[in-house]
Amino acid sequence: MTLDRRLMAEWLGTFSLLATVVGSGIMAERLADGNVAVALLGNTIPTGAILVVLITIFGPISGAHFNPAVTVCFAMRRQIIPRDAGLYVLAQVFGGIVGVLAAHVMFEHPLIDPSTTTRNGIGQWAGEFVATFGLIGTILACLKARPQAVPMAVGLYITAAYWFTSSTSFANPAVTIARGFSNTFAGIAPTDVAAFIVVQLIAAVLATWFFRWMLEEPEDG
Repeated sequence: MTLDRRLMAEWLGTFSLLATVVGSGIMAERLADGNVAVALLGNTIPTGAILVVLITIFGPISGAHFNPAVTVCFAMRRQIIPRDAGLYVLAQVFGGIVGVLAAHVMFEHPLIDPSTTTRNGIGQWAGEFVATFGLIGTILACLKARPQAVPMAVGLYITAAYWFTSSTSFANPAVTIARGFSNTFAGIAPTDVAAFIVVQLIAAVLATWFFRWMLEEPEDG
């Protein structure tokens, strides 16, 4: 696929992911009548489902990263060149932000509304490390064992990680940045975004190294 088509797939995929995450969060919160567990469930299921769809349809075009942490992983594995990796990240970040704005328009929420939801501290950062490390591991191990199962495996992993991690599993720097623009159920205060991203990228790098060793892949630098 040409680079412009791959970038559009990354932009549109991340746009769709964030529209789903934020839109379902708004809908879930409105319908849950104050029950946070029900709201989280209403946010979880659509997110896992849309990941299966998006990875299935865009995987053959761009690899369906939708996530700078995943792009960093594949750049380390020399499966994407640095220039293209940088463009992927830009497409992901801007696609995610526009996806948030689209959700705001659909639900008649203020278009630009930075989140006030505090997400910081050791527990939250540990949750993001575990979530991102596990996501990279899921992708790499599944690619080696059963590549056709990657869409379902990633969707199911994120569905589970929403519930077993303290941070509800952002596991994605583009998602983290975009959710800072939304003072809704899925939001994160902009002041907490940088720490999440640092932890996510550290986890992605360590997971790439670890699973290269675990899966006995040849050294590639």
